[in-house]
Amino acid sequence: MSHLYLDESLDLAALAPGAAVELTGDEARHAVTVSRIRPGERVSIGDGRGVLVRGTVTETGPKRLAIEADEVFVEEPPSPRITLVQALAKGDRDELAVQAATEIGVDAIVPWASARSVSRWEGPKAEKGRLRWAAIVREAVKQSIRAWLPPVGSLATTAELPDRLAGVRMLLLEPTATTALTDLEPDGRDLALVVGPEGGIAPAELERLIAAGAEPVRLGASVLRTSTAGPAAIAVLNARLGRW
Repeated sequence: MSHLYLDESLDLAALAPGAAVELTGDEARHAVTVSRIRPGERVSIGDGRGVLVRGTVTETGPKRLAIEADEVFVEEPPSPRITLVQALAKGDRDELAVQAATEIGVDAIVPWASARSVSRWEGPKAEKGRLRWAAIVREAVKQSIRAWLPPVGSLATTAELPDRLAGVRMLLLEPTATTALTDLEPDGRDLALVVGPEGGIAPAELERLIAAGAEPVRLGASVLRTSTAGPAAIAVLNARLGRW
């Protein structure tokens, strides 16, 4: 299986088989010095905007990797889109959720400062945390060889979620909900999965979000950790929407 390297500055959409593509900077350094990619091997290069170029490495340098393209794939953005609204959680549970959700196919991620979140991103920590999640997303995209790089939004409060998700069908993962996610009837709108932290979504938050139009849904009889609930729900939606 080929390795995928990302460079959002490249203009790959106009390329045709036989074209030369050059990767530079940290991505090229990682390919040559860490992954030990050598001439003759096949790799993929993506722009994170739906284009993947596959080809054979022709030259390498300390911070340079050149390939001859033999395949150019252009993937349209998924529709409807799936956004994961992941509550901040203690330890690395929220990061595990972000990583797995990206590999499974989420289209965007919003960090959520929920009432029961033990972890807090305050002041400069908010942007630092967002960048950390963005780095995790980037590596997960490369590992799973995805054509689209999901954006990671800024930290949202409960009060901000309805406006941030305006026009999007908001689904609250709640073990006590009467509607099963597997019974969900798609209506063409983009979807947002809201996943609480340890202890779940607080009752006051449930009331506030339901009043704003959110729909509580459950996955099954068991209660999943915050690190697995979102990815499991995205897998269900992928099947329900025909993406898998």
